[in-house]
Amino acid sequence: MGFNIFRKQSIQNYLGKDIKFAKTINAVDLISLGVGAVIGTGIFILPGTVAATLAGPGVSLSFVVAAIVCALAGMCYAEFASAIPVAGSAYSYGNIVYGEFTGWIIGWALILEYMLSVATVAAGWSSYFSSFISPFGLKIPHAVSGPMNLSHGVYFDLVSVLIILLISILLSRGMKNSIKINIVAVFIKIAIILIFIFAGLHFIKPANYHPFLPYHFSGVIKGATTVFFAFLGFDVVSSSAAEVKNPKKNMPLGIIGTLAIAALLYFGVSIVLTGMVNYTKLNVSNPVAFALQYVHQNWVAELLSFGAMLGMATMMLTMIYSSSRLIYAMARDGLLPTAFSKLDKKHNSPQNALIVVTIIIASGAAFFSVDQLANLVNFGTLFAFTLVSFGILKLRKRTDITNDGFKVPGYPYLPIISGLICIFMICHLSSEVYLMAIIWLVIGSVIYFVYGYHHSQLDHD
Repeated sequence: MGFNIFRKQSIQNYLGKDIKFAKTINAVDLISLGVGAVIGTGIFILPGTVAATLAGPGVSLSFVVAAIVCALAGMCYAEFASAIPVAGSAYSYGNIVYGEFTGWIIGWALILEYMLSVATVAAGWSSYFSSFISPFGLKIPHAVSGPMNLSHGVYFDLVSVLIILLISILLSRGMKNSIKINIVAVFIKIAIILIFIFAGLHFIKPANYHPFLPYHFSGVIKGATTVFFAFLGFDVVSSSAAEVKNPKKNMPLGIIGTLAIAALLYFGVSIVLTGMVNYTKLNVSNPVAFALQYVHQNWVAELLSFGAMLGMATMMLTMIYSSSRLIYAMARDGLLPTAFSKLDKKHNSPQNALIVVTIIIASGAAFFSVDQLANLVNFGTLFAFTLVSFGILKLRKRTDITNDGFKVPGYPYLPIISGLICIFMICHLSSEVYLMAIIWLVIGSVIYFVYGYHHSQLDHD
């Protein structure tokens, strides 16, 4: 048949294979997964630092602008999830509308996004946990207290490995139990954020809002490009499509609902925070806790550190889950070894994919300082957003895919605007991110041409 890297998967083929998944997830479960992924430690840090350095009290508007921008990409994801309710998120969409190689490259970029973000968050969870237990006179042994640094006698980060293993064991017992625990954790996390908002309302001084735009509206826009990344993670909702009841209705609800709740919480925290303390004092590593101590509300500050740990745990749960479904989808198509696409009989979940994801993420969190790699997460996400946004144009031209569910309004303008904004954001990443991204994509291309292309299920059809 000749060499064709743009051969396309059929949606019927995917639906036939993904039918083995247990369909246990509803709209509330999806929103809890999404909010679990989006609202992490960023909500306790970004509003303060962005207010101090870029936007002043207008940081609340920065979050609104960023949420609108994310909503554009979110609507594109929602249309794909409604039209093509299969596992694998943007990877599977890319395979169907662009062709196999483009789909593989999107998936390869997403592997980077999901796994790196978990490793980064696990390292943060570990340091929060250490400070959380220190008032009780407990201490992690120095040798296993952080990423490898032999000159300081530190070998690996034990706590980050244990939290990743714990979450993976929970996920291995099937999605039903994991979702229940996730919903409880997300509700507690939201409750703690609301306690901060309502406690802080009593300490707002209107004078702190003047001037509201010290850096002018251009500062609000600069702030929006920074806080944009605080909304990333809603796309993981679409990776669960094969396990969702009535995906045409529930997938769009899950994606748009996640963004709406995240935007309200970010807006609330930033308005209260900049009202409590003058924005010029907020350029600290923990601005929300600082503001509470500033008004002598230390008990809420303690509560916040617990909320931050819960926030990071729910984010890790969602990202590990999404990574395993992504590896499953690539193996289902033969682009990775098919052993990773096997579902266990008891829980109908891809255990082999979950095991390999856990080993890779735990190794990354244990030995490497992942700070410098965190920006690569942004590249992986924006790359996928760009192709999903423009992919709507190709999706609408397909006569073999019917969609009587959600459709992006303002077609074709909104998908094009969404794609162009994502390209604009990519242009603002640093040159070292480009270099690492190119290396990662070259490695992915080599794997595809050496292994994936010849083992692809499309090669044998």
